[in-house]
Amino acid sequence: MPSTVHSRNMSESKDFTIHMTDEDQTLEKYKNPKASYKRKSLVRGVKEICGEFCSDTSIHGFQYFGQQRPRKEICFWIIVFVILIYLCSSIIVRIYVKWRESPVIVSFSDHSTPIWNIPFPRVTICPEVKRSINVSSGKNFTSDFNRTQLEDTLTLMHMCDAESLLEEEPLLRDMDFVRSLKRMLPEYDRYLLLCYWSGDWISCDRLFYPVYTDEGICYAFNSLEMAHMYRDDVVKNNMREVPDDEWPIYDTGRWSLEEGYAAATDLDTYPRRLANSGAHAGLVVYLQCFPHELDYTCNGPMEGYKVMLHSPDDVPSVSKHFVRISMDKEVMIALKPKMITTSPEVAAYEPAKRLCFMNKDRQLAFYKIYSQKNCERECLTNYTLKECGCVHFSMPRSNDTPVCLENNIDCQLYAQRWMSAYTLATVADTPSDDCNCLPACTSLEYETEISEGYYDAKALKGYKKFYKYDFASPGGKTAVVSIYFKEIQFITSRRSEVYGFTDLLANFGGVFGLFMGISILSVVEIIYHLSLRLWSNLTHGVGES
Repeated sequence: MPSTVHSRNMSESKDFTIHMTDEDQTLEKYKNPKASYKRKSLVRGVKEICGEFCSDTSIHGFQYFGQQRPRKEICFWIIVFVILIYLCSSIIVRIYVKWRESPVIVSFSDHSTPIWNIPFPRVTICPEVKRSINVSSGKNFTSDFNRTQLEDTLTLMHMCDAESLLEEEPLLRDMDFVRSLKRMLPEYDRYLLLCYWSGDWISCDRLFYPVYTDEGICYAFNSLEMAHMYRDDVVKNNMREVPDDEWPIYDTGRWSLEEGYAAATDLDTYPRRLANSGAHAGLVVYLQCFPHELDYTCNGPMEGYKVMLHSPDDVPSVSKHFVRISMDKEVMIALKPKMITTSPEVAAYEPAKRLCFMNKDRQLAFYKIYSQKNCERECLTNYTLKECGCVHFSMPRSNDTPVCLENNIDCQLYAQRWMSAYTLATVADTPSDDCNCLPACTSLEYETEISEGYYDAKALKGYKKFYKYDFASPGGKTAVVSIYFKEIQFITSRRSEVYGFTDLLANFGGVFGLFMGISILSVVEIIYHLSLRLWSNLTHGVGES
């Protein structure tokens, strides 16, 4: 009996001792926290964070990696996950490459443009008559071949279908081609008979003025003044001085192809523009040609005129782009503008990415305004100077640049053929800066629809308003050219971004969401678990609950 009592007391004493020991341990934990646990290892912390991330993340498929599942199921989900990552990455790379290499797309604008927002085209008319053969005027060649006639002949060799002389040395070194051209110039009012502009009959010499081209002297309408087109150190052969009382619109130069007309500009401005479409609102020119004055030894049995239509800030190349006008015909030319503009977002790109030049990007040596035609003409000038040591008299040049004489005609023709056979931007023998002629970011061209019919000039004598025809020289043939806008509005094209940064981000997010369910919050989750959550887990020991 006493033994039993003693055992019971010992058991109660032992339980009390253990209970007191646990309380002492708890008190000791609060007194000295660092002694109660050990820091976790990095490997264990990463494993715990990975398990927690796989269980809680919103990314599709990750929860299967954080669960205790058979090995076959885990391998299946690993294979699926790798395939999805490959497909997602491939599409992302394609989107990025397209954004990087082809960021610009040309599409139609969402609104139409009225014709009064653009200028009427520059009209350049070139007669097939390079010199007038007229015995009464003394412009024909006589038997006593003098120096003046020799100069005229050498000048014609640069414009007609002629080969170079066999002599290594030129016959005349002090040639003045401008003087010879003026001397051979046919009488102005006999060839440009009548002019009609925007509802009014205007003297042709107030609308057209002579210009130098690669085929001699032509007549230009609605062109920019030379001071607005060429740089100050370029030779300017001014063939026409604008009188003080003639068309005060010449006093302003506030138009540019990139900026357009100023907001408060009147309709009668510089360059000229129209407010209406149709043949009655355009330009009508009555042209004359006299077969007995034609020099068929120059370009063969060809009579009539060449007409070029282009932007007022372009310098034409007569031999490339023209419409031929035959005599005894009425030719109707309906214009359809073709304009390409550039959005401000694309303008901020590098020229190599947007594949076009703004006026500020490409500074030409001879021209103030950049256009692809001006750049090509300057490139041809530079190449001709490099190969021949001189340039054609119609090419832009400085005062110290020599003009090619008759012994360099073959070299000039070779330069033209060679430059036409190769792309100007990839010429191996010329610097890329001289021949990198990308299109202008803002360009304007005029597509044409041409119709014609027979024109009986003799019937004009019965109409009073054509009284001037009675004073024309007999034996002449007449042609009428009408140039007008077909419609009052047109649709422009616009260079815009294929993918902006916002579009690129949206495409990336769509692909990630489609294949893996990843969003911006998913990325934040990954960053949170790999940084703040991992650090918090590592800094707390094993013994902390």
